[in-house]
Amino acid sequence: MTFVTWFKRNVVVVAGLLTLAYLLLPNVVVTVFSFNRPKGRFNYEWQQFSTDAWRDPCGVSGLCESLGLSLQLAFWATLGATLLGTMIAFALVRYRFRARGAVNSLIFLPMAMPEVVMAASLLTLFLNMGAELGFWTILIAHIMFCLSFVVVAVKARVMSMDPRLEQAAQDLYAGPAQTFLRVTLPIAAPGIAAGALLAFALSFDDFIITNFTAGSTVTFPMFVWGSAQRGTPVQINVIGTAMFVVAVLLVLVSMAVGNRRRRQKA
Repeated sequence: MTFVTWFKRNVVVVAGLLTLAYLLLPNVVVTVFSFNRPKGRFNYEWQQFSTDAWRDPCGVSGLCESLGLSLQLAFWATLGATLLGTMIAFALVRYRFRARGAVNSLIFLPMAMPEVVMAASLLTLFLNMGAELGFWTILIAHIMFCLSFVVVAVKARVMSMDPRLEQAAQDLYAGPAQTFLRVTLPIAAPGIAAGALLAFALSFDDFIITNFTAGSTVTFPMFVWGSAQRGTPVQINVIGTAMFVVAVLLVLVSMAVGNRRRRQKA
């Protein structure tokens, strides 16, 4: 078999692997430079191998505090957006009411609108209401823009559900609560989980909207931005590497659990 023939047969696989390598390259750079000992303020050139930053990830003042705040905001924003988004998705799919089409269209506005426009609008709203900028204004803003992504994810799952399964549960004398908890919710769970994970990532990673609504509060993305102006500490790379490793482990564990369940059913 010539190389040309082999390449034609495996062009999709090669393209996929190259794309994956391109996407993972920044993570590799972050991981490598988390073991660097820079001579100056900026961690942009490799100087010397060191594990000092890994032994003291909170060695930079304010880093772990901002990380904890971002995790707290992401958790509550995910919880609020998931609860509200799930109810909205079920209402849009299962019920007919006035302005249903308008609500469907409005759901996509936060996804299509530039973040800087949304951030400026939210800042104007909070200032006109006399609200003090801080944790609560950030949380309200995060729930608002995460809500649309949760609705879209859950709505797609609910639309694909077979209503005959719920009807069968009702025929077997299951009440509304039993039908929802034992049939509807387990079927919709993958869509709800996908929306929740997406909301958590969006909330934790957001900078533009947070910067407008934070006041003197500093989240992790804002801390990273401020540090980049003065000199990027190696501990930022350590935190980024740790989060990437945790995310990969979670994906691998979920895949292993899914494969085990499929083997048990088979």
